[in-house]
Amino acid sequence: MINHIRAILWKQLKDSFKNKTVLIQFLLFPIMTVIMENAINIPNMQEHFFANLFAIMYIGMAPLTSIASIISEEKEKNTLRVLQMSNVKSFEYLIGNAIYILFICMLGSLVIGLSGGYMGQELLYFMLVMLLGHIISIIVGATIGVISKNQMMATSITVPVMMIFSFLPMLSNFNDSIRNVAKFIFSEQLYLLLNDIKQIEITTESEIILGINLLIIIIAFIINYKKVFSNS
Repeated sequence: MINHIRAILWKQLKDSFKNKTVLIQFLLFPIMTVIMENAINIPNMQEHFFANLFAIMYIGMAPLTSIASIISEEKEKNTLRVLQMSNVKSFEYLIGNAIYILFICMLGSLVIGLSGGYMGQELLYFMLVMLLGHIISIIVGATIGVISKNQMMATSITVPVMMIFSFLPMLSNFNDSIRNVAKFIFSEQLYLLLNDIKQIEITTESEIILGINLLIIIIAFIINYKKVFSNS
């Protein structure tokens, strides 16, 4: 199992430099954070504003779209069938991809955190919030990839989901009605945690919402995984 996962990790690392779409997803928001944090200085601007904003967009876009794209492409090209014939189990393939994407996204998160001025305990807390967000986003993306027959279908599902997770937290800053809806999605709760990072505490409401989000996402993934890979 370990050898199979290691092989998948190495394969995806090499493929990332060939797949420009996936590579851009990993690099876009860390680079934008570096630029915006150093180029713009508005009086009375909230501390870590751009870092927090782009961090949530990074969570909502990069891991979700990357793993959905990878899995749907492999299904479309029948690569998964070849792997199964080589005694690589579907769950080994999914774990390998998830670890690879999580590792790359956490490196990008570290760049975002450092660019935003996070240090010490605050940086550690920032990274833990990002870790939770990336894990949830990866499961969402994997679910989309599993249920999609090809990349075109995956893209058509991914785009609206990605827009909801990435942009609702930003829009909730300007509209109370949107905020009342956005608070029920995990990305909004993570955004609130980042904006309240100095207190380093999580409210009961956040725990419940994040727990329900995670439970629903895991159940959706397991159900669809069993449907597609029941013969693995």
